[in-house]
Amino acid sequence: MAFAMVTTAVQQTPTIDEPVYVGAAAEYVHEHRLRHNPEHPPLGKLVIGAGVALADPHVDPGVAGDQGQLGRHLLYGSGNDPWRLMLWARLPVIALTLSFGLVVFAFARELAGPVAGLAALALYCFSPDVIAHGSLATLDVPAAGFALTSAWLVWRARRRPRLYVPLAGIALGAALATKMSTLPAVPVVMVLAAVSARGVPGAGRRRAVVAASGVALAAVAVVWGTYLLVDPRLRWVPEQHVPVVHGLRGLLVEMMPFPEAYRDGMRVQFGLENRPWQGFLFGRLYDGSLWYYLPAALLVKTPLGMLALWAGGAAAVAGVRRLRPAAPYVLAVPLVLLAAAMQGARDFGTRYAVFLPLFLAVAAGCLLVTRRRWVPAGAAVLVAFAAASSVRAYPCYLPYSNEAFGGPGRTREWLHDSNVDWGQDLGRLADRLRERYPGERVWLVYKGGGVPSAYGIEASDPRRVAVREVRGLLAVSDSAAAKATGRLAELIGGSRPVDDVGHSITLYRR
Repeated sequence: MAFAMVTTAVQQTPTIDEPVYVGAAAEYVHEHRLRHNPEHPPLGKLVIGAGVALADPHVDPGVAGDQGQLGRHLLYGSGNDPWRLMLWARLPVIALTLSFGLVVFAFARELAGPVAGLAALALYCFSPDVIAHGSLATLDVPAAGFALTSAWLVWRARRRPRLYVPLAGIALGAALATKMSTLPAVPVVMVLAAVSARGVPGAGRRRAVVAASGVALAAVAVVWGTYLLVDPRLRWVPEQHVPVVHGLRGLLVEMMPFPEAYRDGMRVQFGLENRPWQGFLFGRLYDGSLWYYLPAALLVKTPLGMLALWAGGAAAVAGVRRLRPAAPYVLAVPLVLLAAAMQGARDFGTRYAVFLPLFLAVAAGCLLVTRRRWVPAGAAVLVAFAAASSVRAYPCYLPYSNEAFGGPGRTREWLHDSNVDWGQDLGRLADRLRERYPGERVWLVYKGGGVPSAYGIEASDPRRVAVREVRGLLAVSDSAAAKATGRLAELIGGSRPVDDVGHSITLYRR
C-alpha cells in the first residue's frame, strides 16, 4: 500500500481540491491566520502543512484572490517546484493513511482473532478508493480514519472506560476538526460511550451520562485546540461570502459550541448544498442529486470480492451471537454517515463515503468467526480476487471500476468527477504529447487544479473559436466530456478518439 500510494503521488498533478488545501496549509504555517477555506476545519490542513513546512516553499504573504487563486499562486506563481511541493504535501496524509491500517487490523483482531485482523488489513490495503484518496493532500481519508479510531476506542472502553472514553473523544474531535461531514457521528459515539460505561460491572446510569458527556467535551476541546494552534488570537475575517442560514439549520449552527470560524464554515457548507449541481450516473447527466447515487457508485468502484466480503462480514457481525455486541460499534457510525452523505446535493464521487472501506474491512474480517469449513478458503479466494483487481489498476486508482463494469478504461461511461477524472493526469498528458504527438496543434479542455503551461503544454481552448477552426489534436478531460453540451458536444461528436491518458483524459483527432 505504501508503494502504491507513494509512486502514485509522485506521478499525479494537483487534483481540483488540493491547491486549495495546500494554499490554506501554507497560510496556517507561515501567517498563522484563518482566512481561506472555512468550510473545512484546520486539522487535516495542518497535517498537510507539516509536509509543506518540510518542503520550505517560497510564500508570498497576503496574496489577493480566492482560495483557489491562493493555492495556484503558491504552486505556479511563486517560483516553487509544483511536483516537489505536492509530493511533500501528500506524504503526511500517506503516513496517516498507513497508520489507520493498524487501527483496522487491531479492531478486527480484537473482535475475531489475528487471522481476521490480517484479512481486514488486506482488504483495507488493497481498497482502490483508499489508495487513491489516501495518496492525495485531501481530507476524506483522514476524517474517515479518525472516525474509525473513535469507534474502536469506544469499543475498548467497555473494559477500561477511564482510559478509553477520553481517547475516543479525542479521536472523534480529530474527525470533527478535519471535516464537518463527520458531525452526524457525534450522537452515535456518545451513545456507544454510554453503553460501554454501563457494561462495566457495578456501573450505573450516572457513569453512562458521564462517559457520553466526556466524549463530547473531549471532542469539542480538540476542535478548539486546532483553531488555537493556527491562531491563538482566533482572528477571523472571512475572504469569501458567508451565506445567512435560516430555520432549523441556522439554529443548529448557532447552538454549536465551536469557534465562529467553524460555524461560518458550516454556513458555507449549507450554502453549497443549496446550489444547483449536476450529476452523472450510468451515462445519464442530470440536475440535482439522486439519493441512491453513492450506493450505485460504490457498486462500480469497489472490487467484486470486496463487495462480497463486506456483505458477508456485515451479516456475520449482526447475526453471530459472539459478535453481536460489537455490531453497533462496527456498523452504526458508517450507516449514519452514509445516510447523511446520501442526502447531500453533490454527487461527485465515492470519496464522500470513503469511511465504508475502513469500517467494512473490519466487518469482513469478522466473517472468519462463522463455523463453516468453506468460509476460510472462500474468504481467502475473495481477498485474493480483490487484491488482483486492485493491482491491475496500478497506477490509475482514481478511475478504478471493477470487472463487472469493464475496469478503469470504461469508468467514464458510468461516472464522472473524482470517480474518474479529478485533474490528476495533466503531467501524463504532457509526457504523452511530447512522446507521440510532437509539434502538433493541440486543443485542450481540462478540468483540474493544475496549470497546463507549467507542464509544457501549449494548447488553446476550442470553445473560444468557431468549430470549423478546430483541427488537429483535441484533448478533453473525461469529466468535461461527460457533461458536454453545445459546442463541446459538437466538437467531440465530430472527432475520432485516438488515445487515452490515465483513463481520465481522451485524445481525439479532428
